[in-house]
Amino acid sequence: MFKLEARAQPSQAMSIASPLIALAITVVLGVLLFAALGKDPLRGLQMFFVEPVRSGYAWSEIAIKATPLALIALGLSICYRSNVWNIGAEGQFIVGAIFAGGLAMQAGPHSSRLIVVAILAAGVLGGMVWAGIVALLRDRFNASEILVSLMLVYVAELLLGWLVYGPWKDPNGYNFPQTLSFEAVTRIPKLIEGSRANIGVLIALASVALGWILLFRTYAGFQLQVGGLAPAAARYAGFSSRRMLWLALLLSGGLAGLAGGLEAAGPLGQLTPHVPAGYGFAAIIVAFVGRLHPVGVVFSAILMSMFFIGGELAQSRLGLPKSITGVFQGLLLFALLACDTLIHYRVRRA
Repeated sequence: MFKLEARAQPSQAMSIASPLIALAITVVLGVLLFAALGKDPLRGLQMFFVEPVRSGYAWSEIAIKATPLALIALGLSICYRSNVWNIGAEGQFIVGAIFAGGLAMQAGPHSSRLIVVAILAAGVLGGMVWAGIVALLRDRFNASEILVSLMLVYVAELLLGWLVYGPWKDPNGYNFPQTLSFEAVTRIPKLIEGSRANIGVLIALASVALGWILLFRTYAGFQLQVGGLAPAAARYAGFSSRRMLWLALLLSGGLAGLAGGLEAAGPLGQLTPHVPAGYGFAAIIVAFVGRLHPVGVVFSAILMSMFFIGGELAQSRLGLPKSITGVFQGLLLFALLACDTLIHYRVRRA
């Protein structure tokens, strides 16, 4: 028999190294997985860790996927540091895309380029509205934000489906469930001509910098973190738990909605049932691999984008199922949880 015994002082160095150890474990398990599936392990690892970074175009694709992941994970990191468990960022991402897409469809070909700012602001508003529902139910009725935020993901998906199959369906779209394509003036400006990367990369980096300032250089950030680490101490100090709840959820929802707006008016250029790409759920892993730190989520978002692209390449070139992306994400999460457990506990013979 074995049992877990709490360590007197967890190692800070191991806490920092834990994501790297988890990644190494994921690679080893990936090799075993490819071998079990009858595929060349080196070829499989090449799809995930070499092909996504071997050219400028590949890096632009990473930027496209890392931008929403970093934005959503930044908001989730703020929530989790304040002990508010927002699991429904995918729903906030979808509603942000709906709000942004609804405004983009109203724009004409001769609209001002400032319409892009309004579209992104609409995305932020949509995400905040959806997260605000969670905050309201938690604040007024003490409903679990975990369950409410998660269930609202399915409501958002149904709302999107109703719109693209119904009132927003393109009459000239050959009966496909999609809206009309947005005007060129509403599209997010490209970062570099010839690539798909857009200025969303700069917006994400600016958001990360502002998130770092909020958490570590402002009184509100101090209140958020104290409320998460020691709720009793926060109450004793007179910090408002209600205000921190609303602040954390609205910030998180706004960032997820911004990611949705960037996706709708960027790579997609219209609304379809495929707007939900799983970014909201993958960003949970990104946040924890990044140690809930604004800078850490940038690097973990890049890693997770490589998993998304690697999964697509493995599907097309190796004949593996689409679910291989989720398998690698799950392996990374479980390896990280195992490492973190052993950082705080040691295994003893009972």
